[in-house]
Amino acid sequence: MSENSGYSENAVSREVTELETNSATAARLFDIRRIIGGLFVVYGVIVTIAGFTASDADLDKAEGVNINLWTGLGMLVLGLFFLVWLKLRPTAPPPPDTVPGDEPPQ
Repeated sequence: MSENSGYSENAVSREVTELETNSATAARLFDIRRIIGGLFVVYGVIVTIAGFTASDADLDKAEGVNINLWTGLGMLVLGLFFLVWLKLRPTAPPPPDTVPGDEPPQ
């Protein structure tokens, strides 16, 4: 960069580092495991509550099985699995992009 441009090499490298950090944060925030796990937990809670409040007529329709309760508990387990998986194996930050001028000579 020329000295007349107003930016120093240090300021540009700080800005690039900040953008890479923001990109990695956005990648972790929108990890599909977080979305799937969160939705399964929310729906699992709703269906489990419906299972606790099931009437005798609802149980008779399902031949005595409280299907809402069992499905809700299964959804809760699956949602918690995704969230624990996300916690134990977080998304690795993407590798930094190489600028053509920064490649080592061969």
